[in-house]
Amino acid sequence: MTDALEQARAEAAAAVAAAEKAKQDAEAALARAEQLADEAAASAAAAPEAAAPAAAPAAPDPEQAAAEADVADAAADAGLTEPEPVAGSPVEGLPTPAGGPLDESAVDVVRAGYGFDGPALEIGALVNGEARADVPVRIPLSMLNRHGLVAGATGTGKTKTLQVLAEQLSAAGVPVFAADVKGDLSGIATPGEANDKLLARTRGIGQDWSPQAAPTEYFALGGKGTGVPVRATVSGFGSLLLSKVLGLNDTQESSLGLVFHYAEQAGLPLLDLADLRAVLSWLTSDEGKGELEGLGGLSKQTVGVILRELITFADRGAGAFFGEPEIDTAEFLRTAEDGRGIVSLLEVPGVHDQPALFSTFLMWLLADLYNDLPEVGDLDKPKLVFFFDEAHLLFKDASKEFLAQITQTVRLIRSKGVGIVFVTQTPKDVPGEVLAQLGSRVQHQLRAFTPDDAKALRATVSTYPTSDYDLAEVLTTLATGEAVVTVMNEKGAPSPVAWTRLRAPRGSMSPTPADVMTAAVAASPLIAAYGAAIDRDSAREMLARKLEAAALDDRERTDAAARQATIEAQLKEAAAREKADAKAATTAERERKAAQAEYERQQKEIERAERAAAKARAGRGGTTRASSGSRSSGSRSSGSSGGLLGEVLGSSAGKAVVREVVKGIFGTLRRR
Repeated sequence: MTDALEQARAEAAAAVAAAEKAKQDAEAALARAEQLADEAAASAAAAPEAAAPAAAPAAPDPEQAAAEADVADAAADAGLTEPEPVAGSPVEGLPTPAGGPLDESAVDVVRAGYGFDGPALEIGALVNGEARADVPVRIPLSMLNRHGLVAGATGTGKTKTLQVLAEQLSAAGVPVFAADVKGDLSGIATPGEANDKLLARTRGIGQDWSPQAAPTEYFALGGKGTGVPVRATVSGFGSLLLSKVLGLNDTQESSLGLVFHYAEQAGLPLLDLADLRAVLSWLTSDEGKGELEGLGGLSKQTVGVILRELITFADRGAGAFFGEPEIDTAEFLRTAEDGRGIVSLLEVPGVHDQPALFSTFLMWLLADLYNDLPEVGDLDKPKLVFFFDEAHLLFKDASKEFLAQITQTVRLIRSKGVGIVFVTQTPKDVPGEVLAQLGSRVQHQLRAFTPDDAKALRATVSTYPTSDYDLAEVLTTLATGEAVVTVMNEKGAPSPVAWTRLRAPRGSMSPTPADVMTAAVAASPLIAAYGAAIDRDSAREMLARKLEAAALDDRERTDAAARQATIEAQLKEAAAREKADAKAATTAERERKAAQAEYERQQKEIERAERAAAKARAGRGGTTRASSGSRSSGSRSSGSSGGLLGEVLGSSAGKAVVREVVKGIFGTLRRR
């Protein structure tokens, strides 16, 4: 609410000031008209003889009519009564239209401030009411590695400013890299076409215009679009930049960094997104989850989030941007045979679908240049100027670590001979730490339609050096193709602020035809090296083999365990049979011993019976009988003896003893 109120007050004050000025101009015009009328009346009185013959009305004088019109306009603007027509002699001394905001001494300061001794890029001419071709506005070539900013609302001419700078850099032998977001910049490769309006403009700012094309090489992210494919490996891209693209939080970013560290230590090349997904899956599998125990471990939930983001990322077509062959950023440092720097245009027609990837990929190119280039210090001209279009996409939702890396790269890459020019809508799109590193600024028109816009305008004005301009008014009234400029001079100090009408590009202001671009890409010497994607052995294949080997080991262990179980079952069964046999043998032996003991017992009983019988016979033998009687007695004794044995053997116990004895003799005792 406060910002809106302040804006309203500022606008009201400006309106009052404008009305007051218009009133003063009208009053001055009225006074001058009255003076002219008095002079005309005096002249008529002094020469009545000349006026008498002129009965017919005199033809209107053109200058007098113009004076009358000016007076009428001034009176109308001020809200005054329209004056009576002025008659009389030609109007001499009528004030000319108001000039610019700078007096001649301030103009001289601007002229001196941009009068550099060394080579410089011609930006345009000072505007002070009208363009001043005698006051050129320039940028020292040696100061372009101190970086810069081209800002302005949509449609104010930022892309053409970029084209003008790129053409002059190329002509000075400096290679240029730029992203062609809307396709407009491709016209730099085609000579422009002259027309009356263009030539009138260029003559007005002192530009000797002629059509000329710049040597151009077209590139495309992952081959999507017309150009030599630009790819990067996942490991080369790095976990920090990838986390920015995926929108990970601090914890997830840290976990992804751990995965990259593990892959490097384990010798697992991360070439494409499939490799990274394979490593993440491996580290949460039963086989691989122990790999990070000594490094702090990895949450399965965090890995799940990263995997989901990677899948979504790949589904949007980002997988084509990662892989091999990885672009060598030295390709952007080439010059043509005639010594001009080659303009490398990255065609990104689909950037609005994947803004984070586009901006982060450009940041990767810068980081790679920083890592590869040697220290050279300050040069007469930079090795490369890198135009970072749509820069606000780079800084949106960036983490502190990411911003720190950008700031460090911008600050240190100057000593590698690389200049960076950020192109965006308002300076507030670029963090203050980065803005502090920028030496030159080309600010196109800013619009203040909302309180936020008004706040951004005030912030922008506050960052300029002191000048004679009312910058809040100038920045909102700049015409297309005009800008407020300040650069770093050859001594490292800021130049005077200059309202500038910018030069026109010498290349076409329309895009180069698609068939011409396609033919240029096909004829490029780089297409043989980078045209076809390569899928070499990497983490995915290595881990697949590792998982296959682990599965094979599991199968072998399972089979071995099954075989061992079978053997153990067989051994157990054999042991059981042996135990049963041993038990049966023991039982049989016990039965045999029992039978043997029974046999021996019965044998002893028989022997006792026989002894008893013998003893009985011996007792009966003491009685003397006749021989016949003896024989008869002997016969009866024998019969009696035979009769007793027969009785014993004929008994059931005797039969059992005899049966067991026979079996023992012939070995037919049954074993149980």
